[in-house]
Amino acid sequence: MPPPEYTTKDDVIAFAAAFPFFKLMGLEVLDVAPGRSTTRIAFRPDLTQPFGIIHGGVIATLIDTGIAHALMLTDRFQQLQQEHGALVSVDLRVKYFRPVSEGSMLCESTITRLGRKIIHAESVVTNDAGKEVARGDSIYMAIPGKQLQKKG
Repeated sequence: MPPPEYTTKDDVIAFAAAFPFFKLMGLEVLDVAPGRSTTRIAFRPDLTQPFGIIHGGVIATLIDTGIAHALMLTDRFQQLQQEHGALVSVDLRVKYFRPVSEGSMLCESTITRLGRKIIHAESVVTNDAGKEVARGDSIYMAIPGKQLQKKG
């Protein structure tokens, strides 16, 4: 069964607000447009590592989700949706600059290269004071629907 179609900003934000994993993490999609998104996660003690700071995996999730949402309204993603194809992450790199032990983290994601098969994107994560917490970049691959069809 193909996933639901996301053709408007409201479609994407409504999907994110109802998605169980995002609810579990407290991840919010605040804004989305073709090639960019803004996402946020607030500090919670249950999202920390043993020293009381946000776990690096939470920040990586924020970056990966921000990039995925920046792709959702692009023409390339819309085309893949019509073909029942998908975009998949093949590489995610995160550089951590400072710990977060209160407040929230805002992630601004931008698609920097939108090719037919390979997509490159970047994110900057800041704390409530506007200081950089982390930067990330990812490479996504476009998989045509015919390659996703089950064989046999």
